[in-house]
Amino acid sequence: MARVFVTRQLPGTALERLAAEHEVEVWPGDMPPPPQELRARVAGADGLLSLLTDHIDAELLAAAPKLRAIANYAIGFDNVDVEAVRARGIPVGVTPDVLTDATADLAWALLLAAARRLVEARQDVLDGKWRTWEPQGWLGADVHGATLAVIGAGRIGRAVAQRATGFEMEVVMVDLGDDLHAALRRPDFVSLHAPLTPETRHLIDAAALAVMKPTAILVNTARGPIVDQVALAAALREGRLAAAALDVTDPEPLPPDDPLLEAPNLIVVPHIASATRTARAAMADRAVDNLRAALAGEPMPYPAPLA
Repeated sequence: MARVFVTRQLPGTALERLAAEHEVEVWPGDMPPPPQELRARVAGADGLLSLLTDHIDAELLAAAPKLRAIANYAIGFDNVDVEAVRARGIPVGVTPDVLTDATADLAWALLLAAARRLVEARQDVLDGKWRTWEPQGWLGADVHGATLAVIGAGRIGRAVAQRATGFEMEVVMVDLGDDLHAALRRPDFVSLHAPLTPETRHLIDAAALAVMKPTAILVNTARGPIVDQVALAAALREGRLAAAALDVTDPEPLPPDDPLLEAPNLIVVPHIASATRTARAAMADRAVDNLRAALAGEPMPYPAPLA
């Protein structure tokens, strides 16, 4: 029986399966364990079930000499120091496939909300600004027949593109290595689905925003650092971009006084792309499957591509 530390309580029954085979300790708080506390809890652990909010670095690994498996409760692993875990030979697992549809659905919810100014319209109702039917009130952008650029041609990007067929949109798929600026010149909507890597950090920077149409709308359900938020705020303030809708930011959460939050025509939601009961429970199942396999000396069924 191995000892496993889980950094937060998870939806579903997966942790019960894990506890039937191993000694499991679950962090009791709603917030992530502080770094010092995390190091103390993993000091004698064989396995770690971490979240994106947990930084798995060399210092943490040095405090956990027995650690031999890490299951990250996420599709990505940008919170993990890849060189450090490779040096220790510790396998890292992720939770792919199960949040594809949930994330694609949210990308579309954000796209439609930004296009039709739903957040602004609802707030005006609450503020008593809805006086009558107004022919020039709350005018938004057409989605049907528009052009959508999907940046990142993985599972989620393809799922977003598939949904666009119902709106009879022209879809431009843009993969890493393609001419990004050329692809950004024409679309009415740009939806980001690339992984966060050194190459994609600030992929959407001032230069990329400058080539987009001033009527374009940007949606990000990938990772916050893919967008240069200072440049984004400036583009929104200066009317060089029509709107933006973000499920992810840098940092998360944004401080209340972050200048980005003062930008007009901006929707920010708290990283909820995978927040359906089905998706989150399935993520827990995959994380537990990864840990059970690794602790039994078997290959993880859903390994992170660390190479």
